[in-house]
Amino acid sequence: MSDADSQVPLRPGGWSRKQVVGHLIDSASNNHQRFVRAALQGSLEFPGYDQDGCIRVEAAVQGAPWAVLVALWASYNRYLAHIIEHLPEDALQSPCRIGSAEPVTLQFLAQDYLRHLVHHLQQMK
Repeated sequence: MSDADSQVPLRPGGWSRKQVVGHLIDSASNNHQRFVRAALQGSLEFPGYDQDGCIRVEAAVQGAPWAVLVALWASYNRYLAHIIEHLPEDALQSPCRIGSAEPVTLQFLAQDYLRHLVHHLQQMK
């Protein structure tokens, strides 16, 4: 995909592929911290996540080279897959609260991260 094509919104008023990949990088970063901290601490209380706010603040993502964004996203997710694969079995049931949401387990967070990732990849085709 060309850099110019990656900047076109996927739907009117929606995010571009660059913005979606930027969001996925941000999500990887947030979830990296959640996975590791919950495994270390046995529980987790983490602030909520404002995805639209992050896209606004990270407006520079539209100017970043498409190839760089894709490479960062791919590398980060390979690393997260490794982390998830090696989470201690006894940590998977650690309670995690994100913002004001009801607590979920670390295992749920990891599975939900993957669902979220697949959702956005399907969006981008």
